[in-house]
Amino acid sequence: MTTSTLKPTLSVREAIETRRSIRTYQDRAISREDIHQIIDLVRLTPSAYNLQPWRFHVVTDAALKEKLQSVSYGQKQVTSAPAVMLMVSDSEEMMRSIPEIVHFGLPAERKEQEIKSLTEMFSQMTDEERSAWALNQTNIALGFLLVALQGLGYASNPMLGFEPEKVKELLGLPEHVTLAAMVPFGYAASEGYPHHRLETEKLVKIHG
Repeated sequence: MTTSTLKPTLSVREAIETRRSIRTYQDRAISREDIHQIIDLVRLTPSAYNLQPWRFHVVTDAALKEKLQSVSYGQKQVTSAPAVMLMVSDSEEMMRSIPEIVHFGLPAERKEQEIKSLTEMFSQMTDEERSAWALNQTNIALGFLLVALQGLGYASNPMLGFEPEKVKELLGLPEHVTLAAMVPFGYAASEGYPHHRLETEKLVKIHG
């Protein structure tokens, strides 16, 4: 684990209110240290049973970004941004990691029970059910990532417009993983579009 030296430039409220999807970026590189520290924050995302099925693949190589753009319907933000993060949901790696995620403070016998219980529960699911469950959890991390990037002074653009199998091939990812999103990020070179959202009253019903 790294110790973050990145300082928030915005409060959580300001980050949420000012975030836009940006498609053009300044020609400014992001250091590997900063990338690691961003991920070090996002890895704190909560997940059911603490199973943390998300994995991060960050592309900064210009030639590889061009190849990613070609399988992303030519969307310019893929090559404009200095870095592109692929958020991957990996239910098989999640299963292998169960012994590592059960809380270290539990007594040994209780820990073994937890490992057995979780392993049995997920083993009874189909591959498709496990993948869907893991993807739902990974989407929570995606939300944390977007707010973290904005709060630390970076712009971003979450994308689903790409050819998943071709992206997997380019990155050498196994067939079973699910791509939650492609997220170009960097320093904004444009303001993006104003928010256009449904009114709160249309979205919420309070019971009680």
